[in-house]
Amino acid sequence: MLFSLEEVIDTISAVGVETFDIRTITCGINIMSCADSDVNRCADKVYEKVVRVARDIVPTARILEKRYGIPIVNKRISVTPVSFLASAFTEPTAVPIAKALDRAAKELGIDYVAGFSALIQKGFSRGDQILINSIADALCNTERVCSSVNIGTSQAGINMDGVYRMAEVVKEAAQRSADKNGLACAKLVVFCNAVEDNPFIAGSFLGPGEAEAILNVGISGPGVVRAALENSENLSIGELSELIKKISFKITRTGELVGREASKMTGIPFGIIDLSLAPTPAQGDSIADILELMGLERTGCHGTTACLAMLNDAVKKGGMMGATYAGGLSGAFIPLTEDAGMCRAVSEGALNIQKLEAMTCVCSVGLDMVAIPGDTSVDVIAGIIADEAAIGMINHKTTACRLIPVPGMKAGDEVDFGGLLGKGPIIAVGKQSPKKFVTRGGRIPAPVHSMKN
Repeated sequence: MLFSLEEVIDTISAVGVETFDIRTITCGINIMSCADSDVNRCADKVYEKVVRVARDIVPTARILEKRYGIPIVNKRISVTPVSFLASAFTEPTAVPIAKALDRAAKELGIDYVAGFSALIQKGFSRGDQILINSIADALCNTERVCSSVNIGTSQAGINMDGVYRMAEVVKEAAQRSADKNGLACAKLVVFCNAVEDNPFIAGSFLGPGEAEAILNVGISGPGVVRAALENSENLSIGELSELIKKISFKITRTGELVGREASKMTGIPFGIIDLSLAPTPAQGDSIADILELMGLERTGCHGTTACLAMLNDAVKKGGMMGATYAGGLSGAFIPLTEDAGMCRAVSEGALNIQKLEAMTCVCSVGLDMVAIPGDTSVDVIAGIIADEAAIGMINHKTTACRLIPVPGMKAGDEVDFGGLLGKGPIIAVGKQSPKKFVTRGGRIPAPVHSMKN
């Protein structure tokens, strides 16, 4: 071990430990042993296993918070993609599984539980269809359950039938939760190149290559990086990158050591640390603020993509030096409503959805927590999802869409989702329709550089 935990915390305190937290400890649980043709019996088994395996997660996190003075903001669970179990169901619904997961999360004091998921990059199994048809019901009838669907990979291409079906689901989920400003969509992510060990919500699930149970940790350090950059006006680009690398190293090392302590206390193996900079709506905890301290007048101006690329690279380089096993998404998140600086940039006209899409080429994920007009058509939503998936497929990176078509609202209105989900402006989308393209069906072939055998 490179440093003792006390030494790392002493180092972190020099740049303001009060702005640093562990965003999440996520316990991944394999629920394949719960398989049953009767969905209700399966749900009972899922509930029992989740409660049994994860019973010590919240108490352990509280002990570590008190011991080291570092907040652990969220305690989460992810499970094997539920579509794997759904293939055996005699009834065409997976909603009882979502309700069982929600009940288990409430009993354990878990903030979110994820894995109501399907992997459809090359087509639909029966279980995938059951799961996808259940998403809107599941998200509107639970509080803590999150869902994700992977519609493409760099090796398989993009399932355009899946893209369009997920656009329909996004629209349905928004309409079904209209009384909460389409909040169900904040718990739904459409991925390209989804990773198997992501601890962050809403896209987390325990991949088929993972252990029976695992602990993954996600850090959150925009405030620490921001504090370190406040006196960086005279630094060159190289010196700025070096400073970010050093800060990333420190916060990653602390996060990994907290994760390993949690692993020892619970008896659950430690998996990875996701060294992402994950912003919150709180003042001073913004990726946009970091970019502006690096020299932009306002996030979204020309130069933003280059600035974000440098930030993302420096975070990864420093974090990988501080972690034995780095994984998940690892980089800078740019969720719109969860980042006060990003919202300010949209409100002032500096940032639009086209520039935001360009930024997703170099960020950690994609179009995240983006509120769009409620009357946006399924065709346009499908086009946005397809664009993001294409960026991921071509660049061998994870991209995603967490789009929220807010019922009754138009571009320029403001929506408030509360808590970590934040509030912000409804961003305008294109008016022209991609309908003929997105409804052709079939699969966009994988790019030529996918052949690496």
